[in-house]
Order: sequence, then C-alpha cells, then structure tokens
Amino acid sequence: MELTELTITEAAELIKARKVSPVELTEAHLVRIERVDPRLNCFITLTADQALDSARRAQETIGQGSYLGPLHGIPLAVKDLYETAGIRTTAGSTFFTDYVPWQDCVAVQKLNAGGAVNLGKLNLHEIALGVTNNNPHYGACRNPWQLERTPGGSSGGSGAALAAGLCLGSLGTDTGGSIRIPASLSGVVGFKPTYGRVSTRGVIPLSWNLDHAGPMARGVRDVALLLQVIAGYDPEDPYSADMPVEDYVGGLEGGVRGWRVALASDAFFQRADDEVLAAVSEAGKVFSALGAQVSEVEIPDGRTAAMANGLMTTSDAAAFHQERLETQPLGFGEDVLQRLQTGAGFTSSEYILARRAQTTLRHQFERFFKEYDVLLTATTPIPAPLLEGPDAVEQARKLTRFTAPFNLTGLPALSLPCGFTRDGLPVGLQIVSASWAETRVLQAGYAYERDTDWHLRTPAL
Repeated sequence: MELTELTITEAAELIKARKVSPVELTEAHLVRIERVDPRLNCFITLTADQALDSARRAQETIGQGSYLGPLHGIPLAVKDLYETAGIRTTAGSTFFTDYVPWQDCVAVQKLNAGGAVNLGKLNLHEIALGVTNNNPHYGACRNPWQLERTPGGSSGGSGAALAAGLCLGSLGTDTGGSIRIPASLSGVVGFKPTYGRVSTRGVIPLSWNLDHAGPMARGVRDVALLLQVIAGYDPEDPYSADMPVEDYVGGLEGGVRGWRVALASDAFFQRADDEVLAAVSEAGKVFSALGAQVSEVEIPDGRTAAMANGLMTTSDAAAFHQERLETQPLGFGEDVLQRLQTGAGFTSSEYILARRAQTTLRHQFERFFKEYDVLLTATTPIPAPLLEGPDAVEQARKLTRFTAPFNLTGLPALSLPCGFTRDGLPVGLQIVSASWAETRVLQAGYAYERDTDWHLRTPAL
C-alpha cells in the first residue's frame, strides 16, 4: 500500500513500531501533492519546509523514546479559517490575503501538542459562506471523483485533499453543513460535534451562533482520534461548553444491537435524488442486519430549521463583515456579496423569529432522542453537482437541505460514505443523535463502516 493511502490509525501503528518514519510519511504526501494538486487546487498555502521540519522533530523525539500518541508525526492539513502562527490565514478572501497570525488557534495548538505535522492550509468557499468551493480569488477546488464537479463546501479543500490522498486528516468548520457536505460529495468521513464541544477560539467566524469546528478523515476511527485531541472546554471561549470529554476511540466497538434507529421518511427528507434515497434505504437495512430496530419516522420540522439556519448564517456573517461590506463591497466575490447583502437586509423581527425557531426545535429534538438512539438521513439530497453551467447555482442551493437543521439545533452529526451513483459519485449517510452523544454517533458510524466497504474506494487520479 502507498503511504498516502494509509489511515491515521494504520500510519500511527507503523510510526510507533518504527516501521515508517514521520519524514518518510511527510515526504510521500508532499510528492503526491506536487503531482496531483495542480488538478484539484486543494491547497491555498503549502508549508512544505515547515512540515518537513516538524516531521524531523517528531522523528527525533520518537527515536528518543518519547511517543506523544496517535497523531505524532501524522501529516494533516487544516481549512484556511484556522489561525496558524507565522502562516497566513486567508479565509479564502482578499481581505485576509496578507493576514499572518502571531499564534495558533486552540484546535491547532492541540494538534501540535500531539505532535501532528501540518502540511498547510486548505482551500474553502470564500469566508466559508457557500458550499461549492468555487473560490474567485484562489481558484475553484475540484472533486477528485470527477474534476468538473464541486467537492462541496465550504471545507471543500479538506474533503478533496482527503479523497485524493494529499493528507491523512483535516479540520473543517460547519455552519450549515460545511464539514458534512464535502465529506458526502468527496466520499470521506466528516463529523460536526455538538455546538460548544470544540473550541472555535482563533477560527475566523462566519456565525458566532452556529459555527462548529470538527474533524475530517477517511474513516470513522480516524475522526474519533482527531476529535479526542481537539475536544474539550476552553474557558477563554465564550461559546465553549464545560462538558466532560468521553473516550471516543474506546467507545467505538460496542455495535448497535438493540438500538432504536430512526430512518427519516417524511416529505422533507424524501425530496432527494432516487439513487441517494436508495443508498440510504440500503444503509437502514444494514443497521437492521446489525441488530438495530429501524423505524421509518417523521422528524421535527426540517424545512423550518433549514430556513432559520440560513437566515441566521447570513445575518451573522453580515454583522462580522459589516465594515468591509459597507466600505469595500467589491472585495467580495459576487455570490458571497449577494448573500451578505441579503443577510444585512433581514429585520430584527425576522432574526428573533429564527432564534425562536431554534429554541423550539432544540426542545423538539431533545424529546425525539429520548425515543430514538440515532437518526439516519442522507447527508446531501443530490450527488456532487457541476461547478459551472446554467444549473450549477440552483443545484448548489439544495446541498444544505439535510445538514442545516442540525447546525441550528447544535446536534452532533456524522457523514460517511454509503454508496455510489451509476456515474461513480459518492453518496453520504448522515447519522445524528442527542446533544453530547458524540460517542453514540461514532459508535453507530463505526458499526456501519465495518460492515460495508464504501469507505475503501478511492478516485483514480
């Protein structure tokens, strides 16, 4: 197996046993990036020299008998919203082109403390306000499965880089689906934890009220490893929650026998491509075969949740970018400018009603998850649409349909591969549960992943 095809788990075992060195692993990824990324445009900033320096330090430390854990010497890359000391953090925007933070954000500090190697900063939809990653300033990022299609967004560089073997793991952000959408469209695994589970201090915001930080990788265990490192209370972050961190990796193995699993079957969640619905239906059968009691259910008002989430996202983004929007509006790309202006135009009454919907829906889902252990839905209602063309914008609007409700409610939600279309495009399964039930979501995802092989497929590049 090529070194770039390893999972974090596999690579960590080889490093710990000293069968592969961090330098070898990092060099292999840099070679692949040089060969493949010109076609994909995943990286805004590649930090090859710093990565090799980090890999050498990791190799030396491990050689001296000090192994920091499963991320020690592992090549990762982070979405270019995460502030990184001495490395520019652009947010995919012209306004931050020359912004070089003086310190790392909290999540990156935790990765560094675990000995991870940072390969660089990954492409995203401008300021994270969009889901195609068709960035007018740094170039479009392309889907490794079909280059003319979107990898999803806004963490599109993360999803594409993982699918293409350009890094072993990544951190994304998710305000309306921006971790799960690219995970679905690029055929990898992405996890949005409960709101407040991972500190967002030092992550350039889109919406203070809806932003989530979370891990992306090529397998559920790898996502659990990353979450184990970055999760936890940050007393300096007003949006961080002081809740205990469970053993996410140790909790993977239990299976789902006897679980009550809800399969979304109401009209809102049935408005999707036939091949997507068929793949999710088959996933429900896998859970049944694993011993779960699967029931088709109607869930709390998804349409209201999605609309309220969209209103709050654009309004909050317009507030954060207010000065830039007023004084330099043409510095934004056309699609992002339109969304910001729409957000700025909502009334206080409209915003208050959206917050009211948020409170009501959180309560409804709290009751829902007293009856069911997890909920299954499609992650996106369609497979990856084309980046360009007369129908591209209209198709892209559909992508947040099934993800946004769980940003509004702040619930933990995982996307993992559950099939492919006849055209060879990945389909994502979304698994959701109650607040702070990250272990339960990961356990369900791991049980499904072990019984299927969708996650083992890779694009031909």
